[in-house]
Amino acid sequence: MIDVIDRAIINMLQEGFPIVEEPYKAAAAALGLSAEALMERISELLESGAASRFGPMFNADVLGGAFCLCAMAVPAGRFDEVAALVNAHAEVAHNYERAHALNMWFVLATETQAEIDAVNALISAETELEVLAFPKIEEYFVGFRVAA
Repeated sequence: MIDVIDRAIINMLQEGFPIVEEPYKAAAAALGLSAEALMERISELLESGAASRFGPMFNADVLGGAFCLCAMAVPAGRFDEVAALVNAHAEVAHNYERAHALNMWFVLATETQAEIDAVNALISAETELEVLAFPKIEEYFVGFRVAA
């Protein structure tokens, strides 16, 4: 169960992380914590599943790389097995389940479009399921934040 301090940490971190010499110290000071206490709480949030990730988000195509949103229709009885196969690929940025015919969605991030195609082909071969690729056509910025 998260407490009021954890909620403050989650809310603050969604707005960004200080880009300074001692970022944990700066972020912790804004919360009235020590850097060590902040790092411990972030670790606990990740370990408990209250937070799913902590780290930077990069715009791969601006950096010269490639990324693609992908989806699969995975039989319910195979979902965990297929998720493990998909997630075993280092190129998978994140993977999530949706209540839809296309029930598995994941993002691939690589250096080139050819690598996106190769990883999709490999995942399709490993799972014996079709991988649908949804490349970005136009970019929109949506400031999505979830209040903890």
